[in-house]
Amino acid sequence: MKQKTSQTGNKRVSANTSAGNNGKKQESLLEKFFIDQLQDIYYAEQQLVKALPKMQEASTTEELEDAFAHHLEQTERHVKRLEKVFKMIRQEPEGKKCEAMDGLIREAQSIIDETEEGTMTRDAALIIAAQKVEHYEIATYGGLVQLALTMQLHRAADVLEKTLAEEEDTDQQLTFIAEGYINMEAENEGGYSWEKHEETQQGVNA
Repeated sequence: MKQKTSQTGNKRVSANTSAGNNGKKQESLLEKFFIDQLQDIYYAEQQLVKALPKMQEASTTEELEDAFAHHLEQTERHVKRLEKVFKMIRQEPEGKKCEAMDGLIREAQSIIDETEEGTMTRDAALIIAAQKVEHYEIATYGGLVQLALTMQLHRAADVLEKTLAEEEDTDQQLTFIAEGYINMEAENEGGYSWEKHEETQQGVNA
């Protein structure tokens, strides 16, 4: 693949130059990004450990409550796996503030605040909030696995792959719970505004 170059005066400098003027090899930009993303998801998983008990407590059905409890156990394992990956690359485990996860957790809290306690609608909304989190994690872990393979970090890739598979399973489980009966039960919790409009129009035309 042709690399872009930048021009300064009459000199053209390659964007993928690996050695400085002193002949020393520069720090790998890919490694730097990989570590940055590890720190991002490490922070995200730690925040999720704090958020899941609140989502579990807010659940209406025992099935969703159990799903959140199970995912909390998984997430605690995911944190430990990330610490193992940090150790493999001789880095101290360190989190970097993840604005995306903070936003998703705030959204989940808003759902709890804005939905009626004990309703199926709350469970349907909590599932969507949880799946948004899962999709962020799936994207992150999927990318990290591929980066690890690219850098020949095969042991790290195997560890990250285990977590990726669990995140995908959780997403599928949440879909199964929603489609099983929660969405259909939520559908019965009140009439739709457009139905009322149609009834009014029929009354006018009668």
